[in-house]
Amino acid sequence: MTMRCCKMRRWANNDRGTTAVEFAIIAPLIAMLLVGIPSLALMLFAIGSMHFAVEDAARCASARPTQCGNQAAIITYAQSRYSGVLATPVFSYTQAACGNMVTATVTFTFDVGMYKQSVPLSATSCFPPDFT
Repeated sequence: MTMRCCKMRRWANNDRGTTAVEFAIIAPLIAMLLVGIPSLALMLFAIGSMHFAVEDAARCASARPTQCGNQAAIITYAQSRYSGVLATPVFSYTQAACGNMVTATVTFTFDVGMYKQSVPLSATSCFPPDFT
């Protein structure tokens, strides 16, 4: 009985391999974090670029009617102002009560390796007509 007890104590005090087990538990989370941070940065860049493009296109429709005189020209101008990556938004123009309104929508796929999530992004800007 004492021999068996001593073997059990030696086995219980043996901590070889615990580092490998801990690493195996933590490694997927760290990998997802390392892949997710750039994906999040690209998503934030895309939404920022969309906001800039719709704001600039609505401003162009209000302040520069020679350059942005019709709906096609306004949408083309908004597309030229967008500089995001991995997603191409759909721009639209409407004449609203607030003035010239430009909107953009896109579905961005947030990818962190083993997990993918579709995130809908949108941006809207409205400028009143320039009466100068």
